[in-house]
Amino acid sequence: MTAAPSTRRLTEFSHGGGCACKLAPGLLAQVLAGLAPNAHPDLLVGTETGDDAAVWRLAEDRALVATTDFFTPLVDDARTWGRIAAVNAVSDVYAMGGRPLFALNLVAWPSTELPMRLLAEVLAGGAEVGVECGFAVVGGHSVDDPEPKYGLAVVGEVHPGRILTNAGLRDGDVLVLTKALGTGIATSAIKAGCAPDEVSVAAIASMTANNAAASAVAVASGATGATDVTGFGLLGHLRRMAEASGVDATVEVAAVPVIPGVRELAEGGVLPGGSRRNRDWVADVLDTGGRAELDVLLLADAQTSGGLLFGVSPNQAAGVLAELGTPAAVIGEVRAGSGRITLR
Repeated sequence: MTAAPSTRRLTEFSHGGGCACKLAPGLLAQVLAGLAPNAHPDLLVGTETGDDAAVWRLAEDRALVATTDFFTPLVDDARTWGRIAAVNAVSDVYAMGGRPLFALNLVAWPSTELPMRLLAEVLAGGAEVGVECGFAVVGGHSVDDPEPKYGLAVVGEVHPGRILTNAGLRDGDVLVLTKALGTGIATSAIKAGCAPDEVSVAAIASMTANNAAASAVAVASGATGATDVTGFGLLGHLRRMAEASGVDATVEVAAVPVIPGVRELAEGGVLPGGSRRNRDWVADVLDTGGRAELDVLLLADAQTSGGLLFGVSPNQAAGVLAELGTPAAVIGEVRAGSGRITLR
């Protein structure tokens, strides 16, 4: 007789939450350094700069954007996890200035440990995001796995002349961040069962909010450099952008939006391991400006389904913030340089 699947919390099956499960950026860089980049005249964006997605030209006015993302449970409500994972995956298309077309489900599920009705809820959450963002979720692939995982492989499109990339920051740009930081700390607290209700609600609201509007505003404002802030934290993703763009970045720490209540959790010792790895990875290019280590760790917090980080000319900044509303903020600026980051 087959035992009934358990009713354990979803997060009990996860060794880490969301994008904090990513391989450490330093380890990933070592692996990728040994791979020869693909060269093809129609491959407009590949792996050279660690961009958010690949871009393949189909015609002079049309290119495909392809990406994938999946992770372990970071909340216990199955449909909410599905929504967060789907919003996170499609965010890579928005970070390239693109529009999603369709997606495939990626599923790992412990079929003897968790009821299949929960998997149906996860998939329903992903499908809801597809409807909201205007793309179809069509099939996918599943495996039986002791640790549940869910995400999407997403295909979108973008005009070849309006691609946003990691390498597109320009001397004199100001940096706009469209969501508050702190989801890594918040989801660590959720997994540990110590997250205040208001922090959980705010973090889930942030993670389930898609970046479609932010992408449209970035493109309309003339941005050329953008990324979404996920598992490598604000500092990790900014390092990649600064190096690829040939600029140095200054971050105004007090201007960076943070989810209310997250700092107090960090002060109490709640911090994902991925955030500490991110902080270590940027140490050699970072001037902390005498800021407290807790401030640095908040900026390195491993985000899941974070906002967009993009550069615009200073005369566009006020209009961009008016379009996006809070918590979007101008958090710093860039100048020609070699990839260093200074906190102020």
